[in-house]
Amino acid sequence: MAIRGRRQVGKSRLVQEFCDRSGLPYCFWTASKGAAPALAVDDFVDELRASSLAADRPPVPSVRSGSWPDAFRALDSLLPQAPSIVVLDEVPWAAEQDKMFDGALQTAWDRRLSSKPVLLLLLGSDLHMMERFTAYDRPFYGRADTLRLLPLNPAEVATAIGLEAADAIDAHLVSGGLPGILQEWAHGATALDFLRSECEDPGSSLFGVPAQSLMAEFPSPDHTRRVIEAIGGGSRTRQNIASAAGNAEGSLPSGALTPIMNRLMRERHAVVEDSPLSTRPGKPALYRIGNTNLQFYLACLRHAFDMVQRGRPEQAYQYVRRSWESWRGRAVEPVVRDSLQMAAAEGSLPWDGIDAVGGWWNRQFDPELDLIGTDRTPVAGRIGFIGSIKWLNSPFDGHDRSQLLRSAPLVPGFDESTTGLVVVTRSGIDARTDVSDIDLIWRPEDVLAAWR
Repeated sequence: MAIRGRRQVGKSRLVQEFCDRSGLPYCFWTASKGAAPALAVDDFVDELRASSLAADRPPVPSVRSGSWPDAFRALDSLLPQAPSIVVLDEVPWAAEQDKMFDGALQTAWDRRLSSKPVLLLLLGSDLHMMERFTAYDRPFYGRADTLRLLPLNPAEVATAIGLEAADAIDAHLVSGGLPGILQEWAHGATALDFLRSECEDPGSSLFGVPAQSLMAEFPSPDHTRRVIEAIGGGSRTRQNIASAAGNAEGSLPSGALTPIMNRLMRERHAVVEDSPLSTRPGKPALYRIGNTNLQFYLACLRHAFDMVQRGRPEQAYQYVRRSWESWRGRAVEPVVRDSLQMAAAEGSLPWDGIDAVGGWWNRQFDPELDLIGTDRTPVAGRIGFIGSIKWLNSPFDGHDRSQLLRSAPLVPGFDESTTGLVVVTRSGIDARTDVSDIDLIWRPEDVLAAWR
């Protein structure tokens, strides 16, 4: 089985728990990035000798330095005729360091290992490399099942740290659903409580997890690193990204930006592209960081961490707090859209045939509507609903209602007789606001319920 997932999502910990609870003999080896092939083989053999596979077995045969075929023969000699587990972690690192690794593992599996009652688990954080590992014309095509381990969703976060709906969604945005951050989260603490406490600790995972992820995936201060930082810093259009990622000589040229954006979206899965959704093709596309924890780090936590390291925790916290509401208001939009789309799939919305939920904007971003529910994407045949998200500490009021009623008819495909209106609000509806013409009102409890 090939298990893939972004860094710090908990792949290694999950598999370690599985090995411990199984009670079976196992070997767990993790490749080191940049290690020479000979050192990698030696390290693997050392893990074999120290593993429970080697208990009460003949000594591990000698292995030529750098020979993966010899190393896998040694593994085969230790496998019992009873069930056992072998874990190879960070497989993409082993493969990129030694071009023989993939072929040697395939040969060992086909000729020896697959005849034994062994579960071989292949783990990796490089999503593109792990997808290729089991793709057509690759070593493990047709030989391995695949599992993509996702971050915890908002409902799982709520259960993990004991929060009500609104605070749980905030916690999901801050942590990105990453267990490495949530394990430090005090039970019942709000996001701001957590942020204040973490600003007291320079070793906090809140800062360390996204920083390590950034360094592991984008170690060089090159154009790719500048592009991901530009998007995380708030540049959403290609023009603004090119400008922010450029230098004193000018913006990053389109010929350089386009392949970088394609890699970040299709190979790294680090960036998400959103296009305006309506019955007509729309531009421009907008871009965002896929994981909200890394997004939050690039937007303000990185600067706050500099203050924390200088011994200014209160200054760091106040800096984060000033940015918090505006950042949260935009970061929550994809979560709400996903919630509505899942509710539509379950038949829980007043409209049938909603298969896509996105947003809409024109070239001037005036207006910019948060929610568009349609029958298909990228170009809709019918618009089921148009809506607004207000994720602030103040309720949805008459001004927000007027803006929604004024903006909705501008969306191509709006039909006054069939297109519904939706409001998603964190703090409810102002008591003086007439919402008789609003067809659906969702509160945090409704957003969270869609994930359960």
